[in-house]
Amino acid sequence: MTNNSSANSDSNGTNIHNQDLGWYFLELARLGASRATHLEDTEEQLPSELNTINSSGGFLLVSTDKLSVKYTGVNLHGHDVGVVQANNPAPVKRLVYYFEIFVKDAGAKGQIAIGFTTDTFKMRRQPGWEANSCGYHGDDGMLYRGQGKGETFGPTYTASDIVGAGINYASQEFFFTKNGAVVGAVYKDMKGPLFPTIAVHSQNEEVQVNFGQKSFAFDVKDFETQERMKQQATIEKISLPPNVSYGIVRSYLLFYGYEDTLNSFDVASKTTVPPVYMAQENGFNEQDIVYALNQRKTLRKLIKSGEIDSALGKLHDWYPQIVQDDKSATCFLLHCQKFIELVRVGALEEAVKYGRIELVKFFGLAGFEDLVQDCVALLAYEQPQKSSVGYLLEESQREVVADTVNAMILSTNPNLKDSHACLQSCLERLLRQLTACCLERRSLNGDQGEAFHLHRELDIGKN
Repeated sequence: MTNNSSANSDSNGTNIHNQDLGWYFLELARLGASRATHLEDTEEQLPSELNTINSSGGFLLVSTDKLSVKYTGVNLHGHDVGVVQANNPAPVKRLVYYFEIFVKDAGAKGQIAIGFTTDTFKMRRQPGWEANSCGYHGDDGMLYRGQGKGETFGPTYTASDIVGAGINYASQEFFFTKNGAVVGAVYKDMKGPLFPTIAVHSQNEEVQVNFGQKSFAFDVKDFETQERMKQQATIEKISLPPNVSYGIVRSYLLFYGYEDTLNSFDVASKTTVPPVYMAQENGFNEQDIVYALNQRKTLRKLIKSGEIDSALGKLHDWYPQIVQDDKSATCFLLHCQKFIELVRVGALEEAVKYGRIELVKFFGLAGFEDLVQDCVALLAYEQPQKSSVGYLLEESQREVVADTVNAMILSTNPNLKDSHACLQSCLERLLRQLTACCLERRSLNGDQGEAFHLHRELDIGKN
C-alpha cells in the first residue's frame, strides 16, 4: 500500500478544502435526526364526515353519524338546494383522492349532484352552478363547471347507484365513476383547497357518503397502479445510450470502494454486450475514483463493522493529513462513532471515559453541539435504539462516517481536477437531479400530488 501522507498536505488551500468536505458530511450526519423525525410531511386531515355547520341548513337533514343526507323540503326555487361539504378538504399529498355516494332514494326528480367546491362556495347552489365548483348531476348526466349550462358527460344515475368523484393529481383532472367504472375525466381548473361536496334538490332524495370508512365500489388501488404504469411508460420512452446503466453502477462501486463487488460485477458483465463507458461524459474521469481503491475498501469495511480504533489507526498510517487536526469534522465523526459503538455493545462506563477524553474537545465548538448532545443522550436511555436519538445506532450513521473517510481519501489524489467529484458518485448526482425534477413538477402543480422523499423511495425499493 502506498503512503499518501504528503499528497496535498502542505497546501493551505487543500486544508481548507478538506474542512469543507468534512463539514458537508457533518451536515449529512445531522440530517439523520431530521430524517428520523420529519421523513413524512405533516399529516393531512382527511375528509371523514359531513360538515353540518357549513351547509344549506333547512333544506336537508343530516344523519347523526354525519354520513347521509335527505332532502326534506319541497323544491320551489333553483336556490332551494340541500348542499353540504365534507368537514375537511381533499388531501393533496397523494396521487389520487376519491370518495363515493350511494343513492338510497332518488326522490321526486333525482336532482342529485356530486363534486368539489371551494370554501367560498354559496351553500344554496348545486356544485358546478357557481364559479370554483364542479359537479356531476344525476338527473341529466351532465357535468357542470362554474356555470349554469352543463356539458354532455355521462349517464344519469338514480336509486341504488353508487357514484364517485375523485382528483387525479398526476394528470390534474377530476374524474367521476358510476357503479365501479370510470365515467369520464376533465381538467381540474380550480385552485385552492377543494371540498368533497354532495347536493340533493327534490323531495325525499337521500344519499349516503363513503369517505373511505368502508370499501369503495371503484377499485382506487388499481386506478393508481394504472396511473403509475402510464408514468413509467412515459419514462421508458426516453432514449438512453445502450448499457449506460452499466457505467453508472460501475462508477458507484468504484467511488465507494466496493472492490470485491466490483470484481464480481466485471466478471459477470463479460458475457454481456460490451458496455458504453461514461469516460469523457461531463468531465468524468474513472481514474479519479480508482484512486486508493483497496485502502478505501479496507477502511469502509472497518467502519461498517464498528471497528473505529482500527480505522483510525490505518488513517494515521496511510493518510495522517486527514486526521492531523483532532478538532476537524472528520475526526469528530469518527470519535462520535467510536462512542456510539461502545453504547451499542453496552460498554457504558468505557463510553463515558471515552467521551470525557475525545468528545469533550467539541463541547462549545460551533457546529458540533447538537450532535455531541445527541451522542451523550444515548447514555440516558435503557433502550437507546428506541429513543429520539436512536437514529445514531442505525446503519446509516456508519455509512455517513465511512463516506466521509472515503471522500477525504479521494481528495488527497494529487491528480484530482474536480473537487466536487469527492462528494457524490454519478448515481447520486442523477438521484439529486431526479429529486429536483420531481419537486419542480410538483411545484408547477401548486404543490399538489405525492410528496417526493428520495430516502423513502429507496427504502421502498429495498423491500
